[in-house]
Amino acid sequence: MIGFDSHLARMVQRWLALIVMAATPLLGGQVACAEDEPHGGSSYLTLYPAGDVYQIQVVGDDIAEGLQAGLTDAFKGDPKVQVKPKVASIDQLMRSGFSDQLKSLDDTLTHEQPAVSVVMIGPQDRISFKGSNGRKVWIDSDEWRAEFGRQIDVSMKLMKRQKQAVYWVSLPNVRRSEPNEDVQVLNEIIREKALLNGLKYIDAYAGFIDEGGGYSAMGPDISGKIRLLRESNGVAFTDAGNRKLAHFVERELRRDLSQAQSDRTIPLAGNAAEQQAVSASRQTVQKIVKTTAGEGAQSSAAGATVTANAAQAVGGDQKADSGRINLAIPGPGGKEDIIPVDLLRPSIPASVIALVSRKENADKPTQLGDLLIDQIPGGLMVMSSITPANDGGQGDARRRLAPTQTPYFRVMVKGERITPREGRADDLSWPRPEPPPFVEAAADKPAAADQPPKPPKKAPAAKSKPDQSAQ
Repeated sequence: MIGFDSHLARMVQRWLALIVMAATPLLGGQVACAEDEPHGGSSYLTLYPAGDVYQIQVVGDDIAEGLQAGLTDAFKGDPKVQVKPKVASIDQLMRSGFSDQLKSLDDTLTHEQPAVSVVMIGPQDRISFKGSNGRKVWIDSDEWRAEFGRQIDVSMKLMKRQKQAVYWVSLPNVRRSEPNEDVQVLNEIIREKALLNGLKYIDAYAGFIDEGGGYSAMGPDISGKIRLLRESNGVAFTDAGNRKLAHFVERELRRDLSQAQSDRTIPLAGNAAEQQAVSASRQTVQKIVKTTAGEGAQSSAAGATVTANAAQAVGGDQKADSGRINLAIPGPGGKEDIIPVDLLRPSIPASVIALVSRKENADKPTQLGDLLIDQIPGGLMVMSSITPANDGGQGDARRRLAPTQTPYFRVMVKGERITPREGRADDLSWPRPEPPPFVEAAADKPAAADQPPKPPKKAPAAKSKPDQSAQ
């Protein structure tokens, strides 16, 4: 009975922890995590990685090596993503020498400076350790959970200090039932710590269970074909299994790559070719300025060139025009260096020129109307024209309303609803008005006073009867 009560108490504690963790964003606890996040805006990834390529560093043990091979195959045709060939080794968080591994991992990440780290560790941590009283502490006990959670928390905070995006992959299910229960305990702790530290948690456990929620060495690969995914030991993966394991990371990472590309797009730069030209111009100016001036002058000149190049657009009937200015910056030894910077005026399509510079034509009477300009998401500018209806053919003499009183301004800008004309199709008033009574049109007849009086009707004559006496 005592053992049952202890188990029940642990279950209650876990549920309470989950409730508090779920309520943390509502109580403002997420603010502290947001302040520690290395990437601003809506993108989880940094918008401008070194060399404009997202370097991925895989961290972990033996299973992480298979994950690294699967990620390399997944991104082999993407020039924006590069998976580092060597795994940053780290395993057995619960052993005494783990602090040395953390120090080695910190040095590796500092030297490599990856934009993304993908972590998968834990299968070898299903071990006990000696507690403060000298006794063994077994997995799933409160003390073991606290110690493993502390090691995971230290590891995650170390990676956050490196200002990179971290994707922590959970452990998959295993064949034997008892170790599989331990795996679920490890995943529960990892998921909780990832949420509290603002990292992305990739659930690989659910991706390899069968229809009944159990273990199966066979399963669908990324193409849907049933293949052998697990090795004979019931833990490791085959090549097809490693590719499927990498698929769960690839799916989340590509979403974030797309979001980062959307956030970094310069509206005036246009397509991908122009973006690349802007990036190349910025790097060229940075190299020139770095050789002739300090870091302060570098940022000023680079910013001026990027702004100028970002204003260039493609297409149109009026070609782009360029000009040049000279920037004077202090050089080494106090000598003033002159750096020429090209300023580009974007090309302007003929349709835009015609819209903003049109005039009245004496041969073809037209009305200029009113020009509407609005900006829509994506940095695009919409230009349209509305020609108000004339007032009874008065032409230029018609009364012009103030811009804020025009119908289109009231409807499209202020959001007002103009009162419809009574009886029109858009008149939705209720109850509906009664229709006017139907009156039959009178025929063209002369008035009663003008008509002659009708003659009186004559009584019919009486028929004569034969004389009865004569017979």
